[in-house]
Amino acid sequence: MITVSIVGASGYTGRELIKILFKHPQVKIAHLTSETYKGKRISELHKGLVSFIDKKFEKLDIDKVAQDSDLVFLALPHGKSQKPVAEFLKKGKKIIDLSADYRLKDKSLYKRWYGLEHSYPRLLRRAVYGLPEIYKEEIKKSSLVANPGCYPTGVILGVAPLLAHRLGDGNSIIADAKSGVSGAGRRLDIAYHFSECHENLVPYNVGEHRHTPEIEQELSKISKKKITISFTPHLVPMDRGILSTIYVNLEGKVSIDRLRNVYKNYYRKAPFVKILPKATFPQARNVVETNFCEIGLMVDRRTKRIIIITAIDNLVKGASGQAVQNMNLMSGFRETEALL
Repeated sequence: MITVSIVGASGYTGRELIKILFKHPQVKIAHLTSETYKGKRISELHKGLVSFIDKKFEKLDIDKVAQDSDLVFLALPHGKSQKPVAEFLKKGKKIIDLSADYRLKDKSLYKRWYGLEHSYPRLLRRAVYGLPEIYKEEIKKSSLVANPGCYPTGVILGVAPLLAHRLGDGNSIIADAKSGVSGAGRRLDIAYHFSECHENLVPYNVGEHRHTPEIEQELSKISKKKITISFTPHLVPMDRGILSTIYVNLEGKVSIDRLRNVYKNYYRKAPFVKILPKATFPQARNVVETNFCEIGLMVDRRTKRIIIITAIDNLVKGASGQAVQNMNLMSGFRETEALL
């Protein structure tokens, strides 16, 4: 049994964490913090949790949270996790950070894409990128895990086996991804009003989305050479889910049967990655409220490209579910505990 706290529990990822952790047989929740909603009951904001938990949001007190917790989840906005992570680590706590503050190893990239200086570059080197399907053993031994972004999770899982086996040209990757509105979080913005989103499809941050360097960093490690991709996200009128269609130029000849075998073997020990049957492709609704990533594959001989389609729930495998998966590995629990 371990005790955990969630710092920044008022957002959508905080809500999902509470729901998953509440049913975890080896976890007790100590503190749920929110600077905006401190003093309010959790169920006043997350009305669907009224049957789960009867706590109030607290103002963050690092000493108190550290004293009562074995592991701390940080679900804070980008730029707000740097200092709390450092302080919790000094107190010997295990950390899972759901922001982007510790994902990029190069502090200059962090400044370029997030417009912020990184005050703890040594901790950047210490942090383990929390994609269990690739870094499982490192996660088990880590005290600081940088939980991946939602788009990178779908794209990296889709492309990793291809690059690891040198079956595709890593610098030809085009990733076209579509996300539900919950991916933008709870913040108020006219772009996310019902009348703006409904019956609409909108590309955004074209050529400059902040998840781009994260995807390139991880794909470069896998391929052992620098990778540059084209990545375009879109907002679609659904609550949750991400569908990514990824195009990669073939390196040589490969049959669909060989490709499927490569993927199935690469993910043979990954309980949450499902390679779909031949000529079957993911749909966003099939993974909603699950920690699964479904992958469909096609070899397009006419254009000499491989087409990979992945689907995840942006709030679960793309955030809170993956964070619990990482917690399970860090704590010696079954990887799938509370997630199946």
